[in-house]
Amino acid sequence: MAIERVTEIDDRVVLRQALVSVSDKGGLERFVPELIRLCPGLKILSTGGTFGRLEAILGPAGRGRLLQVSDYTGQPETRGGLVKTLDFKIYLGLLTETHNAAHRADLERTGSVPIDLAVVNLYPFRETVARRGADLEDARGNIDIGGPCMIRAAAKNFLRVAAVVDPADYEALLAELEAHAGGTTLAFRFRLAKKAFALTADYDRAIADYLAGVDPGRAAEPYRPAPAR
Repeated sequence: MAIERVTEIDDRVVLRQALVSVSDKGGLERFVPELIRLCPGLKILSTGGTFGRLEAILGPAGRGRLLQVSDYTGQPETRGGLVKTLDFKIYLGLLTETHNAAHRADLERTGSVPIDLAVVNLYPFRETVARRGADLEDARGNIDIGGPCMIRAAAKNFLRVAAVVDPADYEALLAELEAHAGGTTLAFRFRLAKKAFALTADYDRAIADYLAGVDPGRAAEPYRPAPAR
């Protein structure tokens, strides 16, 4: 497969569409209203519990700008939130390059939108396995799939997308938007991308290290054989 090299980008990207899906909901009360103040035309895609939290924070101001990912993709979330964001329209929106005509045609063909900001953090795997009495099923249930995929897609496309993976960076993003009329610069997006890839690498390392420490003979302890069919 030939990789298409990008030679033309926009240094400043005005935020028009955001994706917010977070396990740690701390800081959203200040962050989201300020984000909207700085980017008045911003639309926000969100999932499950995050959508409910944003709806409560924004109240009537959220009408017309806040949309469930399931309504956008046309695919309802599966039980327990097992599959929420693993959808072509989400990843096309994150990976689309601004000046690629074929990408723009794909957006039009699928009714998708380019996503300029991904605010995503992950299931608390380390915290879960550190709890007294946590077993393999607790660990397995807290292995995030969609979150790392979104983070990696957004960070890969730092040419256009800002990937915010830590609530501690909310203030830095707001300051960037204040300084650049509702937009992000390439230098800022690149700094976020480096942090994003470090996070996903550390997350995968934590999972691998935990599984390496589980005795294969004890792996079946949380489970029982299903009845024969």
